This record gives sequence, C-alpha cells and structure tokens, in this order.
Amino acid sequence: MNFTRAFSPLCIAFLLTTCGSIRGTEPAVNNPAIAPSLSQTLQNPTQSAVKTQEPSEKKKPSEPQWTSKPKSLFDGKSLEGWETIEFGGQGDCEIKDGKIELQAGDPFTGLSSTRDDLPKTNYEISLEARKTDGIDFFCGLTFPVADSHCTLIVGGWGGSTVGLSCIDDQDASRNDTCSYLKFEKEQWYKIKVRVQPETIQVWIDDEKVVDKNIKGKKISLRGDTTLCKPLGLCSFMTVAEYKNIQLRKFAPLPPKK
Repeated sequence: MNFTRAFSPLCIAFLLTTCGSIRGTEPAVNNPAIAPSLSQTLQNPTQSAVKTQEPSEKKKPSEPQWTSKPKSLFDGKSLEGWETIEFGGQGDCEIKDGKIELQAGDPFTGLSSTRDDLPKTNYEISLEARKTDGIDFFCGLTFPVADSHCTLIVGGWGGSTVGLSCIDDQDASRNDTCSYLKFEKEQWYKIKVRVQPETIQVWIDDEKVVDKNIKGKKISLRGDTTLCKPLGLCSFMTVAEYKNIQLRKFAPLPPKK
C-alpha cells in the first residue's frame, strides 16, 4: 500500500484545519468595524494629539490720534528750557556729545523744565536714557497728571525696580505698578509715558511695563522729587544720560470698557 496516497486526505484535512486556526488568531485589521480605532492607536501619538497651528499675529496697540508733531524738549546743545535742581549734595549737570549727563549725587542730581505750556493730560513724553555708573535709578521722570504730578522710577531700589511714585501714597516699590527688570550699564533704553485722564501707561523698549487705571486714585510725589515739578529728570547716586526728549499731544481716547 502506498503510504503517501493513503494518508493524503488526512494530511490535507489537518493542514486546512491548522491554517484556519492560525488565520483566526491574526489581528482583524481589515474589519471595517474596528479598523479606524486600531489605526489611530498605531499612529505616532504626537502627530495624532497635536495639531499644527500657524502662530497668530500679535495685535499692535492702536495709536492715538496725534494733534501735534513731536516737540523736542532738548536741543542737544544747551539746557535752554531747563534748570538744575538744588537738592543739596547734587552732582554736576553737563551737556556732552548731544546728551544730558547727570553726575552721581548724594543722593540726587536732577533738572526740571521751565516751560509753562506743558499739557496735563492726553499727551506722551518719550526719551532715551542710560546709566554709566551707579547702583540705583538712572531715570526718575516726573510729569504732570491733571492737577498733580507723578514720577516714573526706572532702575530703583538697588537697580531693578520699575514703577510709579506715588499712587494712594504708595511709592513705586509698594504699589501694583512695581516690576523688576535688569538694566545694563552703557545701554540706551527707550522710555515712553502716555498720560490720559484715567490711565498712565509706560513702555520700555516698546514693551508695556505699566498700564494703570488711576480713576479715583490719589497721584502724588515722594520726598525730594517734588522739586522736579512740573516736568523733570533725576538720578539717585547714579551717573545718568538722556537724549531725544520729546513730547506730543493727542486727542482724547475712548475710555476702556
């Protein structure tokens, strides 16, 4: 009897059964009922979870409607329109290479404007300032706010504090306009202050650092900065320089909602 021919039907049956069993254990990836969910689990999780999105453009703050051209408050040659302040212990105030230089005082050195046409609101004052030596603020900018005055401190209380003095009798280190920035020696910083009836805003190098609602707030000066009225600049135990001092007026802006 031929062994191969005798057992061929059994072998064929065995092979068919075994193949069917093996086929039954394969993942049913072709089953349309479950294929989508399984396919998702096999994807790169980062690709499936994160959608690529183009960064949205930052909205630039709307510019006021200017009612005057920028007016220079410093001609780069003299202190015309300014006078030095007798703080007691003040350093020298000089003009060098088109800029104002205040030598370090004990503790203050400064100057104030002699102009009588300064606005009290709806205006912007800008300048560039830097410190070349010293440990404290290099820009104490005093400016009118309605019938009062306020001082912007840049680099105070050891060299990093920025804020407004004073709001409700709290100075720049103690009210909510206070922030801390690092200032390098010999580096110029662009400083801009915008005054409105209910708001004082401040930018340093085009970054807004103060946006204070002053409605119902008491605005005042602290200590010797009262000598800087109506508009003045001073430094505290620091050699400071200023240039490009300008002022311009704008039409009243609609109140914030």
